[in-house]
Amino acid sequence: MSPPPSPPRRPQRRAATSRPASYDESLDDAALQAYLGDATSRRVRRLRRLSAEERQRETETEALIALSLGFPIDELHPEERPLLPSHIAEAPNDYIVVRNHILASWRADPGAPLPRARVLETVAASYDHLVAAAHGYLVREGHINFGVSAAFPAAPPPDAALQGPVAPGAAVVVVGAGLAGLAAARQLLRFGLRVLVLEGRGRPGGRVYTSRLGEDKAAVELGGSVITGIHANPLGVLARQLGIPLHKVRDRCPLYYPDGRTVDTKLDRSVDLVFNTLLDHATRLREFLKEAAERISLGEGIEKLRRLYHVARSDDERMILDWHFANLEFSNAGCLSELSLAYWDQDDPYEMGGDHCFLAGGNSRLIDALCDGVPVLYEKTVKRIEHGADGVSVTVEGGQVFKADMVLCTVPLGVLKSGSIVFDPELPEQKLGAVQRLGFGLLNKVAMVFPHVFWDEDIDTFGCLNKDSSKRGEYFLFYSYHTVSGGAVLIALVAGEAALEFEKVDPVVALHRVLAILRGIFGPKGVTVPDPIQSVCTRWGSDPFCWGSYSHIRVGSSGTDYDILAESVNDRLFFAGEATNRAYPATMHGALLSGLREASKIQRAAESILNSDQKKYSLPKSLRPPNSALEDLFSEPDLAFGRFSFVFSSVTPDDPEALGLAQISLDNSSLLQPKNHEPKEDQKDQDPAAEKIIFKTFHLYANVSRELADQLHNSRDDDKGRLGLLCKDLSVRLMGYDFACDVFSDMILSILRARKARKLLQGPKDVKISLL
Repeated sequence: MSPPPSPPRRPQRRAATSRPASYDESLDDAALQAYLGDATSRRVRRLRRLSAEERQRETETEALIALSLGFPIDELHPEERPLLPSHIAEAPNDYIVVRNHILASWRADPGAPLPRARVLETVAASYDHLVAAAHGYLVREGHINFGVSAAFPAAPPPDAALQGPVAPGAAVVVVGAGLAGLAAARQLLRFGLRVLVLEGRGRPGGRVYTSRLGEDKAAVELGGSVITGIHANPLGVLARQLGIPLHKVRDRCPLYYPDGRTVDTKLDRSVDLVFNTLLDHATRLREFLKEAAERISLGEGIEKLRRLYHVARSDDERMILDWHFANLEFSNAGCLSELSLAYWDQDDPYEMGGDHCFLAGGNSRLIDALCDGVPVLYEKTVKRIEHGADGVSVTVEGGQVFKADMVLCTVPLGVLKSGSIVFDPELPEQKLGAVQRLGFGLLNKVAMVFPHVFWDEDIDTFGCLNKDSSKRGEYFLFYSYHTVSGGAVLIALVAGEAALEFEKVDPVVALHRVLAILRGIFGPKGVTVPDPIQSVCTRWGSDPFCWGSYSHIRVGSSGTDYDILAESVNDRLFFAGEATNRAYPATMHGALLSGLREASKIQRAAESILNSDQKKYSLPKSLRPPNSALEDLFSEPDLAFGRFSFVFSSVTPDDPEALGLAQISLDNSSLLQPKNHEPKEDQKDQDPAAEKIIFKTFHLYANVSRELADQLHNSRDDDKGRLGLLCKDLSVRLMGYDFACDVFSDMILSILRARKARKLLQGPKDVKISLL
């Protein structure tokens, strides 16, 4: 503890006669230390159990985990440095070790929050300031303590339903209920902001869409389907929190000629080597061409190399190579003739490691979990977004207007390209340029549910070659979901130029073509291909809520355009989505991570607005805690034992994440005087009130969580031991009544509103939620 600053110049809260017994805070540190004694923190003693060699191995393992999460092993992340105190950023070695330790600790058990207090138990006391910095950064930026389990509810502040713009939490409109929008909204609610999501469709998920087909309602992925790389993937964290099993997409993918013959394994591997060698040579070509490579497409470069080296000259070799090209176009949702030779693979260094996986029961399970507790209005198509110094105004089709402090736009790049949303004022020229330069390609599907599985049950994918190079992406790859969907589900993919043409094809014709391919493959093997029970053809390119599938770097664009698209406008208008994530574009996890990123940016912007716009956000005198508020709160504590009482600022005070205040009742005889102390007669004569003060009870206060309160409650120590745990082991600062009233004024108001909310919840449940 350290002495408080000089008292603020504000009117006295209560008459002096009604003030509870206080004390001189400047003398408290020494007195409290004398009371607690010089016992070493139990935390430090536990740390001694690891040998230096064991600790070094643990540090190296944690560094590798941090690396898999996108953090450099031995330096700060570029986005991390400006958010840290300068003295830490300038000498970050110890901080990096602590940061990596926190990341690894939470990833070991992501189903529960990792509070700072728990980290402090595993780190030497001398690093407490580093724990505070690292833990605060990682929580704020969404690297830990995020998710969808019961331990991470989308919990808005208790006063959101009761107060309008006077609430400390700013109001945010999120446009779009896809992965990015839902992740951001959920995180913002946990930060204490007020959030409303507007979704144009009649369902959540956006381009992640699990349809239920057939009599058994099998889960069929019409949009984003594969978790690409399970190592460190946040979608894997969500699945783990929900206890949803993942199915590894098995590596074996046989290829078939149009006449049903199986491609020889040796030939398949040979052409696969040719394909990868061409890509390697393309990399060398762009290094040689330097800036000139920015004006050349990947398709043009590869075709020149193919001719130069005279590879894939036979019809069979050319068909197999075309299949690999189609697979590359599928990965990028764009034709090779559009992809930039210079930058098409700029995100490769960040690729998630590990297996590619299907989620049992469909990705809608993640969407549903993200939606839980998040206020979403459906069929609200946004047409106009006005943004300025006084806030934002979002107009939907039909003229309804939503006003807030900030707006997060998560619509797909295709919607931004279409101009269907009017921004007022217009977006900066640099951002408009990025929107136009980036590519937004197309992938379509024919999804079918059959009466039974007639294909090889030991594979998850198989491919089909095409004699026509211009149609190489037409039904070139089939995904089998029978292991995870609850039915015999087969999906044919349509990529590249074929995906564009597919938009014009009648669904019945498309289905007949797919069935003809399947019967051509399995018929010669004596297998009867039945008609599907139900089928669906996607039309993502014609969908006005996306106008395509996912982004890629087109000729003339670069990874910088992703960063430009992610930039906010005057801390009022923010952007998220896969096309704003330079490291993970065109992926589901990239969308989710962008939402967490923007939630952090919005939180910082809200704090800035709160500090700079005192007229709008400061608490007027009428909203300051009443004179006796702090004292009255503890007359009915949420938890009490021994000398400890607690009150919490949550509608559900038993929530482990609930924040609140602790009151520790002490008396001067036990705290401020040494044991066996007896005042001398001359001291009594000099200060007649001395003996009276010695026996007077007073209170100390601290900011705590419910989890910490429960930890103290469950401790086997006596009250003195608990106080030692609080002050020494957990480094919690205690303060007196006056200082607590000043520092915790917002918390006191929040607790008062939480109690009011509890009473309302016990009565009629017709409270209206107001965004502003």
